[in-house]
Amino acid sequence: MQQKADSISEHDYLRLRHLIATECGIALAPGKRTMLETRLHRRARAVGLESLSAYCRYIETVDGRAREWPHFVDAITTHKTDFFREPAHFDYLVSYAIPELAEFCGAGFRKPLLVWSAASSSGEEPYTIAMVMNEYALSIAPRAYYFRVIGTDIATNVLETAQTAVYSESATRPIPDALRRRYLLRSKDASREVVRICPEIRGRVTFRQLNLIHANYGFDTPLDTVFCRNVMIYFDRSTQQQVLSKITATLRPGGYLFMGHSESLNGLDLPLVQVVPTVYRRSND
Repeated sequence: MQQKADSISEHDYLRLRHLIATECGIALAPGKRTMLETRLHRRARAVGLESLSAYCRYIETVDGRAREWPHFVDAITTHKTDFFREPAHFDYLVSYAIPELAEFCGAGFRKPLLVWSAASSSGEEPYTIAMVMNEYALSIAPRAYYFRVIGTDIATNVLETAQTAVYSESATRPIPDALRRRYLLRSKDASREVVRICPEIRGRVTFRQLNLIHANYGFDTPLDTVFCRNVMIYFDRSTQQQVLSKITATLRPGGYLFMGHSESLNGLDLPLVQVVPTVYRRSND
């Protein structure tokens, strides 16, 4: 049977699944072909190719990898995120983790407390972290408290959104009213219905592109806390072990790891101790 121009052949789908698993660590389920076709059909049109088959060949060429690869990664990755998603984590962060780290190693006082949002998407998570930590800093005045948040993601398009820090008003509804008034700036053009994160919070957060299956994450200082939520669900078990071993290695002894509510570390060999559901602490070496 002749392959339709707007569908992916079984052969090409298997090649793409292997490419995505090898380069991105994402275990694409067999039933995701329609989703992949929809997303890549837009990219085929964008680069002027007449079929998905031609696009599949193009992405494996030298020119395709150089020019199209970032767009390909953007297309295949999922970027579901919200401000204050799984809010119990942020309560635990400021009520238990931050005070423990201050007592344990002086984080926030003798040195800046460093938090990594390991799949920051369009920035909602790292900006949420910065808001709640800034609130904590204000609550302990007049003592000076220092912190930095690093957001990383494999996809470049969402990082561009994160760096602009402009969001629709509807997207910011999960932010408590008091924090909305303090940290969000409304557009001068009310018809746009967008807001921007204020400079005070933007200045606490930096973003960069990072692929979690790469060997070197580029941190030259041990981190105090890592948020890596709802990422492991896209990896197979061996990739989970590989990635979480490297993430854990970035943590200082006593540092915290926050995982998604649907994720489990059961059966993985990691130097972590669960302190509450989905929150882990690196054991002291």
